[in-house]
Amino acid sequence: MITISDAAAERLKEMLEQQETPNMFLRLGVAPGGCTGFSYAMGFDDNETDQDVFMTIQDMKVVVEKDSLRLLEGLEIDFEESGMTGGFTIHNPNAVATCGCGSSFRTATDAGKPNEEPC
Repeated sequence: MITISDAAAERLKEMLEQQETPNMFLRLGVAPGGCTGFSYAMGFDDNETDQDVFMTIQDMKVVVEKDSLRLLEGLEIDFEESGMTGGFTIHNPNAVATCGCGSSFRTATDAGKPNEEPC
C-alpha cells in the first residue's frame, strides 16, 4: 500500500487542476540510476498501459508500473513547507540505503544500477 499525506494530496490536487490535458493522474515509478541504484519517478500522465496497476489514494487516481510496485510497497509521500519553499518527501521502508538528497535508494535484495556521478 502507498500512502499520501493530506498535505501532499492537497498540493498534488492543486497541481493536477493546473494541467491543461484532461484526465491526468499521478504516476509513481522507479528507474535504474541515481547515486544509490534506483531513482524515484513522480509526475502526471494521461496514458495507462497494460503494465500499470491503478489505485485510488486520497481521491486521486494513482498509477504504478507493475515492475516498480514491489520497490514502492509501503511508500509514504508527504509535502513539507520550509520557510518560503516546500517540497515532497518520500519515505520508503524498502530502502536500506539512500543518497544524501533523498532521490535515490537501494533495497536489501536489489541494488539497481547506480550512476557513476554523485548526485
